[in-house]
Amino acid sequence: MGVNVLEHEQAAAAARWRQLALAMIAMMAASSPQYVWALFVPPLQAKLGVTLSALQVTFALFSICQCGLGPMHGYLAEKFTPRQFAAMGGALVGASWVLSSYVLDLRLLYVTYGVLSGIGTGMIYVATVELMTRWFPERRGFAIGMVAGSYGFGAVITTFPIDASIRASGYQHTLLIYGLVLGIVSILVALGMRHPPIDQARRHRESLASASLGTRHYTSAEMLRTPVFWLMFVMMSMMATGGLMVISQIGAFARDFGIGKDTLVLGMAALPLALTIDRIANGITRPFFGWVSDRIGRENTMTVAFLLEGVSILLMLIFGSNPVWFVLLSGVIFFGWGEIYSLFPAIQGDLFGQKHAANNFGILLVATAVGSILGGPLAALLFEQSHSWTLVFSIVSGLDVLTAFLALVVLKPMRQRFLEGDAVAREPAASLL
Repeated sequence: MGVNVLEHEQAAAAARWRQLALAMIAMMAASSPQYVWALFVPPLQAKLGVTLSALQVTFALFSICQCGLGPMHGYLAEKFTPRQFAAMGGALVGASWVLSSYVLDLRLLYVTYGVLSGIGTGMIYVATVELMTRWFPERRGFAIGMVAGSYGFGAVITTFPIDASIRASGYQHTLLIYGLVLGIVSILVALGMRHPPIDQARRHRESLASASLGTRHYTSAEMLRTPVFWLMFVMMSMMATGGLMVISQIGAFARDFGIGKDTLVLGMAALPLALTIDRIANGITRPFFGWVSDRIGRENTMTVAFLLEGVSILLMLIFGSNPVWFVLLSGVIFFGWGEIYSLFPAIQGDLFGQKHAANNFGILLVATAVGSILGGPLAALLFEQSHSWTLVFSIVSGLDVLTAFLALVVLKPMRQRFLEGDAVAREPAASLL
């Protein structure tokens, strides 16, 4: 009897690690539309004969459809199995690139690359995060960090091959071939995804997690009525602003810092090297700080990470004209930023449970869309008005420091009161069992 139980536990453990691997591969495949977009910009602009600002609307639409439609993604994720939902997202990602390879009109590109790709990527993102919330209730920060980190790592794998393909065969052929590859890979890995079975091992894990967290499963409507959610939403919007400002403006402020295409660091062009390091740091930070938060607490980890970004942005303002410091500090900025995609979903699962995790996370993801507006066009407008990055960097750094303060001084006691009130509310029902 004991041997059978042990074998069952081992099989269950192996199953959830397989699910983690599948989710990571899906996220790696889904990351390319966002992180390699810059490679397609020059040839697309030349082919379509449009201005840069008009072309960049495509990327804005992608971000809005990926994150701003999070509530829709979350709602639909609860209507399908993770296998079905992630497969549909992968099909949309692949189809968006294939269709974009034939597009010769900018408005159609908005639909194919911007809307379809954004929706598909958002579907995969929500599906995989929700899947990890269910499979790893007691190690939520680590598991979500691993899949969120894979979203950054995927671009490291595909950037150079896609760049080489564009140079050798043109952007249209590259979109067609890689669209087929990314779509097929996403669909195949999605077919292996499934929710954990309701067995004794899972009940044991969930009981341990519930005992330490004391939460019930909140619907999205119930979650939206809690002040602690809105505090988290504001904090995530503030933190998203800094990283998205760097992602969208790094070429512009690099030029103003004197970092040009001929500026070298260790024999490599400084800006592409910084972008590569940024993606690596953006991938590593998510599982790392997720793992740390499982051990020292979410808010304590937030305080450290958010202060790290705030300080590194100020240092970039001071030392950014030095190519070596520019490359190193850009990596540190992303190491202090990317973990928001593991810490906020993890603490959301801690507070509101996992039954409605997909829908709840989709709503929280809207904070990224807010940050993209603040860190993108509004930051650019502020620069154009002030003719200096000093004010922009100072405001972003101030938002980071303020968010670190809120995490430790406001969110931490508020979350504790929320959990204590939740536990009290559960006691009468528990006493009837």
